[in-house]
Amino acid sequence: MRIPSSVFAVGRYALALGVVAGSVALMSAPKNTEFTANDKAYYADPNTVNFVRPGLVITIQSATIAADNTISVTYKLTDPNGGVLDRLGVQTPGAVSVSFVAAYLPKGANEFWSYTTRVQTSPITKVSATQAGADSGGTTTANADGTYTYKFVTKAAAKGAVLPDLSLLHRIAAYGSRNLSDFDLGSFYDDAWFDFVPSGGTTTQQHDVVKTAICNACHDSGTGLNHGLAAHGGSRRSIEVCVVCHTSQSIDPDTGNSVAMDVMVHKIHAGPSLPSVIAGKPYQIIGNSQSLHDYSSVGYPATGSVLACTTCHSQTAGATQAKSYLTQPTRQACGSCHDDVNFATGLNHVNLPQVSDNQCASCHPPTGELEFDASITGAHTIAVNSKGISGIAVKILKVDNGVAGKAPLVSFTYKNLAGTPILPSSLTSASISFVMAGPTSDYGYTSFGTDVTTPGYVSETATTAMKCGTDGTCTYQFIHAIPAAAKGTFAIGVQSRATFTLMAGTAKQRTTTWGAKNDMFYFPVDGSALQARRVSVSQAKCEACHVSFGLHGNQRNQVEFCLICHNPSQGDQSQRPNAQVAADKTQPTQSVNMPWMIHRIHMGEQLAEVGASYTVVGNSGSHNDFSEVRYPVMGISGSTGNVQRCYMCHVNGAEAVLPTGKNPVKNASSPLDPAGAITSACTACHPSIPAFAHAVSNTDTKFGESCTICHGTGADFNATKVHAQ
Repeated sequence: MRIPSSVFAVGRYALALGVVAGSVALMSAPKNTEFTANDKAYYADPNTVNFVRPGLVITIQSATIAADNTISVTYKLTDPNGGVLDRLGVQTPGAVSVSFVAAYLPKGANEFWSYTTRVQTSPITKVSATQAGADSGGTTTANADGTYTYKFVTKAAAKGAVLPDLSLLHRIAAYGSRNLSDFDLGSFYDDAWFDFVPSGGTTTQQHDVVKTAICNACHDSGTGLNHGLAAHGGSRRSIEVCVVCHTSQSIDPDTGNSVAMDVMVHKIHAGPSLPSVIAGKPYQIIGNSQSLHDYSSVGYPATGSVLACTTCHSQTAGATQAKSYLTQPTRQACGSCHDDVNFATGLNHVNLPQVSDNQCASCHPPTGELEFDASITGAHTIAVNSKGISGIAVKILKVDNGVAGKAPLVSFTYKNLAGTPILPSSLTSASISFVMAGPTSDYGYTSFGTDVTTPGYVSETATTAMKCGTDGTCTYQFIHAIPAAAKGTFAIGVQSRATFTLMAGTAKQRTTTWGAKNDMFYFPVDGSALQARRVSVSQAKCEACHVSFGLHGNQRNQVEFCLICHNPSQGDQSQRPNAQVAADKTQPTQSVNMPWMIHRIHMGEQLAEVGASYTVVGNSGSHNDFSEVRYPVMGISGSTGNVQRCYMCHVNGAEAVLPTGKNPVKNASSPLDPAGAITSACTACHPSIPAFAHAVSNTDTKFGESCTICHGTGADFNATKVHAQ
């Protein structure tokens, strides 16, 4: 490790922090403050950490526009504990680079207009386009109080006029990086924004539509340093900063596509459902250094796809203009998803041309009288969320005869969401099934009889066999018994669904399948203490991106229920002979054990880079190729696919608690079949032959896997530590 000007720098930095020179080494590493176990700095040498104080905080303190329209901004650079940083990296470790953008909000507009621009010429089309961007060539002055003042080269000049309207809302955005690579700590990033009215006074103008925290739910929900939304190398981390450049004045000259925030974000998340993409035109942006970004295959993970507007336009996250997408529809925003509409001619717009946004809200109010109408909420109604669905709620009350050698009797309630008792006969195409598995220490290897073909569990249809009272209390008697030699705790889960007809008798009539929430009941079968299934992930974390689950006909929707079937013995062997794609019939069985499957799915497009793939033959022989899945979590530099952020799914550091002693995983598609539970989980993301060789060399046929020695909780190479960034 190389420390520049070590003695001199240590003394000056200690003084800058208000600490006596020479006492730095006595301070403890800040592991309980700004660092988490997911940060490399958490594990770094305490002396180095206390000297360097990793991190960067940019604070804009004031901004002005002078009489000659010169823009100036005063800002401060600190570490996360408030210690002042030297921009040049002489007085404190790590030089800091900061860039600034100045913009204003025109009257009646819903997007900023940037004063600071650049001209970008495409080497492909030779077309030049003006884009919003950072100021270049300004002067920075160090102030006596430790702050800095940056004076822009760009002068304030309103759109279409020489003189700006200084009574309007203005925003200064800053973004920067602190280079600590000399200390093996990489770079740290931050951004900031400052709203002001140059002429003084207040304004009713505002721009607060979507909160950054909403984006971070999918793109990185971690805490600590360098976590969260990141773009353009990692320095743009807040929506409030993004919106000053991503305006309608910014065009990609290579493709002609707008990178205005509403257009770009809608199109990226719509991906394969865009009419233009369906018609064969990929949605691409060519960015810095002619890098190609193709978003044509980006699948929006939320249930209902792009209809789930409130996933981003949250009404509970605190944005003051959260309802603006309902009250201020525009051709630009709506046309970004509905990109086969020609507003000038009226094509695909019921032949009605629209020359402005003035009439949009007349035909498209926030809500209408009916679902699926032309109102904004109506047109984006997700069928399974329709108010016309009475729904199903199943609650398991108790299990009798839940002991080894006996067939359980399940007592439960069967009602609609309002609490009214229902009978399956009153619902169209209704069904209810109970699934039993055990022990909870690990599923997958319990046989419930020679007539049961499902590995490790048994599923029984109760639709016609259950007995119900008028109060909605029902019972179901299992046909299959708990194995006579069974030990430990077993589980029974329930799945139920029904088909509902919506808008019956109208041109908008449609049917949808609605699934009840899977309820689970655990019970010891041998008199031992109750042992619920271990918890490694949470429903809430899955739904942070997916909003809600509704798989296999909407009837499997709770993680702890999914684990029963997605066990170490389960694969797609039963569906391979029925494969709709002929080539799938000759391929080996693919495991759908939960750790293997989820890791592989989220690796998605990265699997090909390491010579792997993941294709599952599903119900009715369906071909499910996950090689185009783009994991949305962003890395420090801003690229997606950051599968090292294990905490996005795992809870309470469960990724570092290896599944020691659990059942081996059957997987004919893997180089190692069967594989130990730890080996299977880890090689799902690390599929190279050397990785398998490493696992095999550390596994004994009698004693099992020895992975915990190096990779267990607290070990030198535990999962949390090696995935830290």
